[in-house]
Amino acid sequence: MRLPLLILFVSYSLSMLAAPRPFQRTIPSPNGQLALTVSVTDSVRFAVSSAGQSLINPSAIALTLVNGQTVGNGIPKQSRLRTVRDSILPPVVTKRRVIRDHYTELVLEFRDKSALEFRVYDDGVAYRFRTAFADSITILSETARFSFADNPTVYYPAVQPRAEVDRFHTSFEEPYQIRPLNQMPDSALCFSPVLLAPATGPRMVLTESDLLDYPGMFLARQGNGLTGVFAPYPLTEKLVAAEYSQYVVSKRADFIARTTGKRTFPWRVMVIGTDRDLPASDMVYRLATPSRIGDASWVKPGKCTDEWITNINLYNVPFRAGVNTETYKYYVDFAKRFGFDRILLDAGWSDNNDLFKITPGMNIPELVAYAHSQGVRLSMWTLAATLDRQLEPALKQFQAWGVDFIMTDFMDRDDQKMVNFYTRVAEACAKAKIMIMYHGAYKPAGFERTYPNAITRESVLGSEYNIWSTKATPDHDVLLPFIRMVSGPMDYEPGILSNATKEQFRPISGQVMSQGTRCHQLAMFVVYDSPISIFSGNPSQAMLEPRFMEFLGSVPSAFDETKVLDAQLGQYIVTARQKGTDWYIGGLGNWAAHDLTLSLDFLGDGTFEAVSCVDGPNADRNPVDYQFNTKTVTRTESLPVHLAPGGGFLIRLRKK
Repeated sequence: MRLPLLILFVSYSLSMLAAPRPFQRTIPSPNGQLALTVSVTDSVRFAVSSAGQSLINPSAIALTLVNGQTVGNGIPKQSRLRTVRDSILPPVVTKRRVIRDHYTELVLEFRDKSALEFRVYDDGVAYRFRTAFADSITILSETARFSFADNPTVYYPAVQPRAEVDRFHTSFEEPYQIRPLNQMPDSALCFSPVLLAPATGPRMVLTESDLLDYPGMFLARQGNGLTGVFAPYPLTEKLVAAEYSQYVVSKRADFIARTTGKRTFPWRVMVIGTDRDLPASDMVYRLATPSRIGDASWVKPGKCTDEWITNINLYNVPFRAGVNTETYKYYVDFAKRFGFDRILLDAGWSDNNDLFKITPGMNIPELVAYAHSQGVRLSMWTLAATLDRQLEPALKQFQAWGVDFIMTDFMDRDDQKMVNFYTRVAEACAKAKIMIMYHGAYKPAGFERTYPNAITRESVLGSEYNIWSTKATPDHDVLLPFIRMVSGPMDYEPGILSNATKEQFRPISGQVMSQGTRCHQLAMFVVYDSPISIFSGNPSQAMLEPRFMEFLGSVPSAFDETKVLDAQLGQYIVTARQKGTDWYIGGLGNWAAHDLTLSLDFLGDGTFEAVSCVDGPNADRNPVDYQFNTKTVTRTESLPVHLAPGGGFLIRLRKK
C-alpha cells in the first residue's frame, strides 16, 4: 500500500533526425548528495558520484538475446524524468511501519519496445531493463559492469569450488574475505551482497532486487571493477541421493533465461551510505514488486525454538530426549513459559524424502493437540526436493495440523529454474495461509515484499556453523548488518547459551558453544532483522536462568521503527528498535573491547525504565558472565556501555 504525496512528471522527446546526437543526462538524488550520469552512444553507460566524488566510473549496461539483438541498443527515442515523493505501508510491519520512498527516476525508451529505468535515492542508485515484446525471449547474457574510481577494499563471500557440483552450486553461506580490489583473485565467484569501502567517502553495497523468473547475480573481478555473472539455465538435473537429497545441475544451456517478452527485469542495486546508513536501509524492499498475496493479516511475526543445532541434548528431564513426542512437549512447555509463539520440528520428524512417513516415536496428532492447548503452534522443516514433489498434499496436511510456518532447505542454487521454485512454493503456501522460510537459499532481494508470507530466510553463515567449524566469529557477526542484512531479513538462529573466548572455543556436536559473550548472542535478537526470530539454545540450560530467558522472551521480533545509533564497519553496531512506546537497544562488538556512550535523544518525552543486560566484569575470561542493571532515564541522558571482547548488550526501555 502506498500514500502518494507528490509526483512531478516531465517528458523529453529526442530528435528523430537521421543522425541523432548522443544522449547524456545527470540526475541528482532528492537531497542532492548523489548524482547519476547516464550516457548513450553505441551503448549505455552509467556513472555515480557522491558530493562530487566519483564512486562508479562510466560502466556498461546491456541485455543480449540469443538472436543477437541487444536490448536498448541505439539512441533512445524518448526519455522521461519524474520526481517521486511517496510512502510505503508494508502489509507486514517488521522494520518500520512507514517506509519513505523518495527518488528521482529517468526512463529511456528505445525503438525496439524496450526501456531502461534508473532511480536515484538519497541512499543509493538502481537500474533495470523493461521489455514489451509480443513473443517470449531467450536471454543469452547480461552485462552488468561496475567500474570503480579508486581501488576500494572489497568485502565479499566467495563460492568455494567442489568437485561434485558446478561452480554455481552453493549454500550462500561463506565468511567474508577482505581485500583491496586489485588483490581479489580473478577466479573468485562472489555471491551478493558485496560491500565496497573506498579510502574516503561513503560505503557501497552491490546487490539486486525484484529477482523473479531470472537467475541471480554473482560478481567477479574484471580489471578495475566487478562484473555480473549469471548461472546458465539448467538443461538437465540429477537427484543426488544423500541424507539431504537435492537436485544438482548436470548440464547447463548456453543462455541464462527463457522468459516472457513483456516484463521488467531485476534491479541492479547500489546502496550507498555511511556505516550507520547501511544496516537501516530498506532500499531493496522499496524496489521490489508489491505484495501478490492479497490480504496478509494472517502473516504473524514471532519467536520460535529450534532443536537441531543442540542435537536435542537435553538434561534434567524424566524422559529419553530425542525426536519423540515427549521431547517436543517439553519444547512446547518451554515456549509457553518464556513467551515464544511456536516451536520448530527440524529435520528428523519425518523421513526426509517422504513427509508422510513419520518418524517412529512421534505422535503428531497428540503433539498438535497438546501445543494447541498451550497456545503454541508447530512449525515444520522440509527438504526442498521432497516438498516440491509432495507440495499440495503436504500443505493440506500442515493445514490440518494447524501449522502456519514451515522451512524448506537445500536448494543451493539461484539459476532461473530454482528462482521459480521459490515463487511457486511461496504462492502455494500463501493460498494455504502458511508462512515459509528458505534455508540453503540465496539472499531475499525484496522477495518478502512480493510474498510477505516468505517472512525470512537463511543465506547467512549462522549459528549452525558452531557445530563443525570456527567460522561464526564475532568479527563475522558484526559484518552481517552492513552487508548481508542490506538485502533483507536473515535467519541466523542466535541464543546459544554456552559461550567461549577465541582460545576456549571448540566445535563439538551435541555440546555446541558460540564464540563471544552471552550478551553477544542476546543482542542479535535486536540487531539482526528476522521477523521470525529463532532461539537455538539448549532449553535445559535456559531453564536454569529464568530471568535471562524472560528478558529474551520479552523482545519482539518485528518493530515499528529502526534506528542505528552508532556503528563502525567491522568493529561494532548499536541498533535501537521501537515497539509501541517501548524501545530496545542492541549492541554487537568484534573481538576487540569497546566503550560506548549511547545518547537517548531519540526517546519521546517522559521517563523510561531502562533494564540492561550487559557483559559482566569477567566476560573477557568467562563469556557466560552477564549482569542486569535497572535505572530510570529520560531523553536528555546518555548511557555508558562496555563491550567485552566478542561482547554485546541489550537494553529494554519501557515508558513509566
